[in-house]
Amino acid sequence: MENFKFCVSDLDAGLRLDVFILKALNIEKPGFSRTSIQRLISEHKIIIDGQDLIKPHYKVKPKDIIRVVVEDRKSKTLLPENIPLEVVYEDDDLAVINKQIGLVVHPAPGNYEHTLVNALLFRFKKLSDINPNRPGIVHRLDKETSGLLVIAKNNAAHLKLAEQFSEHSIKRKYVAIVNGRIEFDEGQIEAPIARHALKRESMAVSYSENSKAALTRYRTLKRGKEFSLLELEPFTGRTHQLRVHLAFIGYPILGDSKYGKSNQFKRLALHAKYIGFMHPSKNKFVEFSSPVPGEFEEFLKDKKT
Repeated sequence: MENFKFCVSDLDAGLRLDVFILKALNIEKPGFSRTSIQRLISEHKIIIDGQDLIKPHYKVKPKDIIRVVVEDRKSKTLLPENIPLEVVYEDDDLAVINKQIGLVVHPAPGNYEHTLVNALLFRFKKLSDINPNRPGIVHRLDKETSGLLVIAKNNAAHLKLAEQFSEHSIKRKYVAIVNGRIEFDEGQIEAPIARHALKRESMAVSYSENSKAALTRYRTLKRGKEFSLLELEPFTGRTHQLRVHLAFIGYPILGDSKYGKSNQFKRLALHAKYIGFMHPSKNKFVEFSSPVPGEFEEFLKDKKT
């Protein structure tokens, strides 16, 4: 546990509390996000002149004495596991992993074992801990989706990568086999997504006030009589976005038991084949690719166009 003490100067007077703390705390202990500061406020870990019942939008005043308590953010429940990982690239700031199918990315209540996070804790000495329950995790892939994931090794890299995801500047491409002979060579699906009204573990295209904008671009690579091979580029990153969007237009991904039929292919036919982004410390664009899985190629060979 660490304790920090700050005195508001005339220059900083009038700033929102979360903005002031973000600025001050990152000088002493880099790696905090505005969300993590707001979490500290809600947990009563930030005290102003002895008062802890404050809000993030509180405007700091000259000579306010602000105390911040930062506890060890490392999770005590996650254990390293020797799970095989294919590391495509690694440096001091990040790693790029080619995730295998069947591997859950991060732990959830009741499931703290056999995840990518457990494998990362075994493989790497240091990971970002902005979210202590998801060390290193900047973005996710579904359990049955294979392909490329970027992992942050420190908080500074994590924040810069997360900012790129938020700004939709990270380039991602997937390949998928879908049910049906798609009509157009290329196109886009622009339809908002929200939690399904009845099936709470599923998502759906929805125009409710809780929905979020979602955009997917696609390009047809190959057509068969009963299937199509597509390259997919998500502009946004909503949960299950590609699966929901393709099912919505009538071309569900093969092997998708949640949004299509599961008996057409032995796995979810979705693979993250490419990722490109600005390196958080080298200030240059880097990109990585992963070959189409062998079972995709075998399936395509057996089908007549």
